[in-house]
Amino acid sequence: MTVAPSRTAPADRPSRLRPGSRVAVVAPSGPVPADRLEAGLGVLREWGLEPVVAPHVLDVHPELGYLAGTDADRAADLQAAWCDPAVDAVICARGGYGAHRMVDLVDWAAVRAAGPKAFVGYSDITVLHEAFALRAGFATLHGPMVATEAFLKDAPTREHLRATLFEPETVLTLGLDTAAALVPGRARGSCTGAASACSPPTPVPRTPGTGPGADCSSSRTPVRSPTGSTASSPGCCAPAPWRGCPGWSAAPGRSADRTRRSARCWPTGSARWGYP
Repeated sequence: MTVAPSRTAPADRPSRLRPGSRVAVVAPSGPVPADRLEAGLGVLREWGLEPVVAPHVLDVHPELGYLAGTDADRAADLQAAWCDPAVDAVICARGGYGAHRMVDLVDWAAVRAAGPKAFVGYSDITVLHEAFALRAGFATLHGPMVATEAFLKDAPTREHLRATLFEPETVLTLGLDTAAALVPGRARGSCTGAASACSPPTPVPRTPGTGPGADCSSSRTPVRSPTGSTASSPGCCAPAPWRGCPGWSAAPGRSADRTRRSARCWPTGSARWGYP
């Protein structure tokens, strides 16, 4: 995809969700099993949200069965959801393959004009996180999707997502007593939660001070990158859920140890932000 010049300003963040918020569910990549989608929608309703299913979420491409409908329809669903002023957040149903096929069909100027919203996904959705950051300047949430095992069967992961979307920020201490810093010192910055295999094939300009996060999608355990900001994804890169931190500090004999929950899952932007 064609990328815009690197942004130097902090990314714009969305407002928190509240009971009654409308959440659009889209499928930018692979086809979605109807039963798993319905189960995920049930969880959103339990949270007090009003889920709105995009028109083509349950479509299957007529020739390429690994895609949830045509590229044009998947792009149209995402754009329509984002530009709908009645929608407060957009959550992907699943990853898979195909987001990079539709990313250039989205009118990113219209998306930018609509303003920031919570956007949730991981794995193949990486390319959309990049697009939201580079083309619109929005922070997005690299986290579990509604029709995936990480959302349906992993209660701690699901609760962490809910808390990140709804609750005020808190400060947590991360790390084990036996952990040790490989490189002593202190650092502060941002990172990008990503599945590197799904990222653009060319170098992507980033705000100075950012670093990559990891998405190892073969495992259910959501992890967070220890590289400066947040990257919450189903992955295999840490022994416990949601490790790593946005504004982390490391001292001899200790791991990077502090984080704000409000920034736990947001892969883009300053580590020191809060949002309304």
